[in-house]
Amino acid sequence: MKTVALLIFIAVYVLLLLLPNYRAISALAAAAVFVLLGIVPLGEIAGAVDWNVLLMLAGTMGTVDLFIRSNMPNRLSDRLAALLPSVKWLIIALALFAGLVSAFVDNVATVLMLAPVGMAIAKKLKISPVAPILTIAVSSNLQGAATLVGDTTSILLAGHMELDFMDFFAYEGRPGMFWVVEVGALVTVPVMLLLFRKEKGKLYGAELTPVTDYLPTGLLLGTVASLIAASFVPDKPEITNGVICMAFFLVGLILEAVRGRLTANVAADVMKAIDYETLALLTGLFVVIHGIERAGIIDDISHIITSLGGGSLFLTYTIIVWASVLISAFVDNIPYTATMLPVMSGVAASLGVNQAVLCFGLLTGATLGGNLTPVGASANIAACGILRREGYEVSTGQFMRIGVPFTLAAVFTGYVLVWLFYSGISA
Repeated sequence: MKTVALLIFIAVYVLLLLLPNYRAISALAAAAVFVLLGIVPLGEIAGAVDWNVLLMLAGTMGTVDLFIRSNMPNRLSDRLAALLPSVKWLIIALALFAGLVSAFVDNVATVLMLAPVGMAIAKKLKISPVAPILTIAVSSNLQGAATLVGDTTSILLAGHMELDFMDFFAYEGRPGMFWVVEVGALVTVPVMLLLFRKEKGKLYGAELTPVTDYLPTGLLLGTVASLIAASFVPDKPEITNGVICMAFFLVGLILEAVRGRLTANVAADVMKAIDYETLALLTGLFVVIHGIERAGIIDDISHIITSLGGGSLFLTYTIIVWASVLISAFVDNIPYTATMLPVMSGVAASLGVNQAVLCFGLLTGATLGGNLTPVGASANIAACGILRREGYEVSTGQFMRIGVPFTLAAVFTGYVLVWLFYSGISA
């Protein structure tokens, strides 16, 4: 049965790579095969799925779409343009602002929010929009690991390690991943200064985008505040964070309807903004991962990684971080992270150490590695798609000119800080 489970697992990953438009179908089909073969008993399906993760994702996606529709992100970006007339510093500020937004908003949504701003600025200055748009994308990917709600990989990690919102700011009496990511972001500033040293244009008189509705901003802030508050509640149900995110989204829909702002067409569009494909992909993967765990494959992978590290925590940690960077440059980091988190527990158990340093190292490598190539992260694909619609075809070389130095600077910083902060936590 282990051999069959392994072959199905390999097959689903091949399909995820070869058929990116059918990822959800591939994962759900593999999950169905696992159930039909009895590898995953019917009664364990519901328990295998992390409903908290799914509810958090769905609720956050819906609230973010309302936030985008209010024009608040564009208004904030316009403020930046008014304060920073130098093109070089404006690109850097947009990148950092995109990073700040993506710490609380999905990376793709952040790109969709801010790319039009970068495009408008480029048109006013008659310069290529490629550099500003790509910088927004890679910065969004970096900062997604800063908070619990910043990226799907962070949500998966939080579910695996049972982390709350505040654990990303302070963990076991040490600085949390938020500070690791922020230091990494600061390290990328000199890189961007070097990349955009020739951009000397000026921008004046940027018009401020009118905000159509302030309610979504309150909903997003309320979601974050409630997640913070829930962090201090002991012994709460595992599904608490998911319920919070969904509750704010549903309350937002109801209030918008009461105020007459939610027409049938708008409501349909908001519901479409929820990425059902990702939710279905994760549902299937949760079942598949449960299946290979029951078959003993997770333990086998853990032993292989442990043997590669030769029993050394530092060498094992190094392999995990940099292998994750390379793998996630070509493989979607969502299924990769979902698969590897249980492996980290096994590796930590084999070494007799706390899993925190390995899990945070995995998050660092998997999240940032997607910035190496234009297909390594959904935000990159979205940015290239926006540029393509405007007549700018982005080559792999063009993307890597920005992505590679950005990634290496941020990953190396995270690699050092995660080791310094978490390697000493006792098992």
